[in-house]
Amino acid sequence: MRYVIISLLVMLTISVQAQRRLHGQQGFQATVGKVDGFKTNSLHAGAAFSQFTKNGHQWTFGAEYLCKKLPYNNAQWVPVEQFTGEGGYYRTLLSDFTKTFFFTAGISGMAGYELVNRDKPALYDGSTLLSQSRFLFGGVVSFEIETYFSDGIILLTGFRQRIMPTSTVNMFHYQLSIGLKFIIN
Repeated sequence: MRYVIISLLVMLTISVQAQRRLHGQQGFQATVGKVDGFKTNSLHAGAAFSQFTKNGHQWTFGAEYLCKKLPYNNAQWVPVEQFTGEGGYYRTLLSDFTKTFFFTAGISGMAGYELVNRDKPALYDGSTLLSQSRFLFGGVVSFEIETYFSDGIILLTGFRQRIMPTSTVNMFHYQLSIGLKFIIN
């Protein structure tokens, strides 16, 4: 009886592992989170498509919206918005025996547009902004923890460091995010 139970447990473990991170498997993910800490008036939201390689790593391509409101004169906020697209490679660094938890690191290229004060150079008090709206390019370094709820639904938590040297407002933004990934085939 003991051998039957052990055999069933081994078969269940093997069948669960066989359904995760298969070569060619694709997923769609949506994430939301904070930018530059929890005390800032900021947010980001993104959607991405990913495809797993034969080693369980993944290519990811997506789009993201970032909005940060910068304080001005203690009376008003100056909005800075970034609309970006990215593509990158994520490598699995650690996983548990049951293939339920994965820790991945990724690097991505990013390009988009930065909109400062909704493209209005003048502020309410007559001041003129020196920062201007412009096209952006740069990169992202990401770390994610993926937790499988089932073979098709994954909880994502992550940390990302954006490096955008062409921004007139801020070259670096870090992001804390949470999201869901759905395996679509």
